[in-house]
Amino acid sequence: MTTHSKRVYTLQELAEHTGGTVLGNGDTKLSGVGTLAGAKSHQVSFLTNTKYKGQLATTDAGAVIISEKVANECPVPGLIHANPHAAFALVAQLFDTTPKPALGIAETAKIASSAVIGTDVSIGHNVVIEDNVVLGDNVTIGANTVIGKGVHIGEGSTLLPHVTIYHDVNIGKRVTIHSQTVIGAAGFGYANDKGNWLPIPQTGSVQIGDDSQIGASSTIDRGALDDTIIGKNVIIDNQVQVGHNCIIGDHSCVCGATGIAGSCHIGKYVVLGGGCGVNGHISICDNVQVTGYTMIVQDITEPGVYSSGQPAMKNRDWRKVSIRTKQIDDLFSRVKALEKR
Repeated sequence: MTTHSKRVYTLQELAEHTGGTVLGNGDTKLSGVGTLAGAKSHQVSFLTNTKYKGQLATTDAGAVIISEKVANECPVPGLIHANPHAAFALVAQLFDTTPKPALGIAETAKIASSAVIGTDVSIGHNVVIEDNVVLGDNVTIGANTVIGKGVHIGEGSTLLPHVTIYHDVNIGKRVTIHSQTVIGAAGFGYANDKGNWLPIPQTGSVQIGDDSQIGASSTIDRGALDDTIIGKNVIIDNQVQVGHNCIIGDHSCVCGATGIAGSCHIGKYVVLGGGCGVNGHISICDNVQVTGYTMIVQDITEPGVYSSGQPAMKNRDWRKVSIRTKQIDDLFSRVKALEKR
């Protein structure tokens, strides 16, 4: 998939924007981004994964963002950068043509008279903004979004269509929240009385730090007493569940379909792979990476990479492993008996 823009940049301008250096013709004109295999002469691509290194020699891209170590193998003008992936992100932002979800304030929007609306705010059709909401400057609210009482949204934040923000939630600056996501719903708090479930009112709220991104169809529950807290520059993928009273530290990443139970404390620079499950009241220290489909059932106190999911294998191999796994206990007993003899 490629992205086009009417704006044209020279390779030299892109290098200055990203803090990289030019290899070859810095006057090369570029107006979009693309893959190594599919890019055209007006587009810039990048190489970070050695799996695609073979495509570098035959690329038709106008320029490629590369590291120093492959500079002598690049057949087209290059942008040399210590972190090509990050440089590509900065370049792609320049060429992004995604339309704003709202322009101006639609006549069909329902805005409470007590709401405080900043300058250059855009509010789409059928948006509901309740009492005492505060929207900072340059906030964009997509169509059919509901903003509950007392919500604060910082400047430059964008809510895509069909987002629901419950009462008293506090969202920082430059936050993006994608469609169908719900922030501040009641946490899963109940007491059992002789078989009957009694709901416990969730009187905390949710705080989301600056520069965070929340994917589509995700849910972040409000706290039972204290707030649920999402730190600064946290990225949360689609279809993620964050339970009540969780704390997720700055610069962490939660990938799709992960479920985090209540009262978990996740540190800074933590990456949770797709489909992970985290038991309630778990603590994870800073600088931890958890691979996909891992189940975390106890605290993680040392940085590093953790796994518990089993990679796919041929069915006949999986069946052998399953049978042998069942035999481990008997084998252990036999070994112990032999040791005694």
